[in-house]
Amino acid sequence: MAHITEIEDLKRIYRRRVPKMFYDYCESGSWTEQTFRDNCTDFDLLRLRQRVAVNMDDRKTSSTMIGQEVAMPVALAPVGMTGMQHADGEILAAQAAEEFGVPFTLSTMSICSIEDVAKHTKKPFWFQLYVMRDEEFLENIIERARIAGCSAMVLTLDLQVLGQRHKDIKNGLSAPPKLTPKTIANLATKWGWGMEMLQTKRRNFGNIVGHAKGVKDVSSLGSWTAEQFDPTLDWEKVKRIKEKWGGKLILKGILDPDDARRAMDIGADAIIVSNHGGRQLDGALSSIRTLPEIVEAVGGQTEIHLDSGIRSGQDVLKAIAMGADATHIGRAFIYGLGARGKKGVTEALGVIHKELDTTMALCGRRDIRDVDRDILLVDDAFHRYRRNI
Repeated sequence: MAHITEIEDLKRIYRRRVPKMFYDYCESGSWTEQTFRDNCTDFDLLRLRQRVAVNMDDRKTSSTMIGQEVAMPVALAPVGMTGMQHADGEILAAQAAEEFGVPFTLSTMSICSIEDVAKHTKKPFWFQLYVMRDEEFLENIIERARIAGCSAMVLTLDLQVLGQRHKDIKNGLSAPPKLTPKTIANLATKWGWGMEMLQTKRRNFGNIVGHAKGVKDVSSLGSWTAEQFDPTLDWEKVKRIKEKWGGKLILKGILDPDDARRAMDIGADAIIVSNHGGRQLDGALSSIRTLPEIVEAVGGQTEIHLDSGIRSGQDVLKAIAMGADATHIGRAFIYGLGARGKKGVTEALGVIHKELDTTMALCGRRDIRDVDRDILLVDDAFHRYRRNI
């Protein structure tokens, strides 16, 4: 059994084990993938200050996210089709997160349904909402999340129009995969994945099939989803959804200070600085580069979380040092899930936690809540891009 010492170890196993279309779905961005790449590489422009002769006993990485105690300021981000990366993937990832002591967020486009995940977990999880044109479906899924006891809703704002992801189109991405000669040839090399998938009944979008009007099977699902993302989503609609939900609301997809201020006006409990992992507007700045302006605009009036590009505990520490209150990981836990199921998710969280704890200590801090920009050395290139005013 290979020793897992970094997220990259899990990624290598994941790539060997999971069908190409689902690997590419995870490990890709829109158009040229510039923003997808920048999300990771821009963290390299932030270096760390080593400090010595500081008492590092009794270190603490624990924090809170929207009032919830967490083992470290990291949540599992919503990832569509997680149940295609590994059989029953959403359930396994939610269980691993619960046991580790961090939040799990279930995607609207999950394979396992809200009810499935609630049945197989003991603590509340978060639910991510895509706003659809079908008002009846929208109202029903909000109510289903409430009945399931979800403790927060993560409303994604940056997918009114779907960014084009070339690899998904070329691979004919679908859940379950369509059995074309190309797909069959690839699946023939993924026996472990295939045997596990044969043992579960969860192979469709569990939150949609049987819940959306006219969607009874895979053939009707494709046309429904292609037409349903709501391009009319605006701040008034966000306000109505907040009132309808009535619980903790996190707004995801904030990349601009003006939008951050609007989110505060709405009364968001937290915002997530995110460019959808580089999967929507290609050419947008990385999340970590946009963070300082948003921190300044928000001025501590609401929690600021960050996702997109985090692959290590050092990335988590850098985001906290730049002003984020917490972070979210998507691909990092998917690598673990695809590689080793629930155990792999736990290993991914363990790697990130160890890197976070060790790096924090070597920077002279013993409590994550005391980390600030003083631990960083920032390359001049980090501030290269400015708006034309």
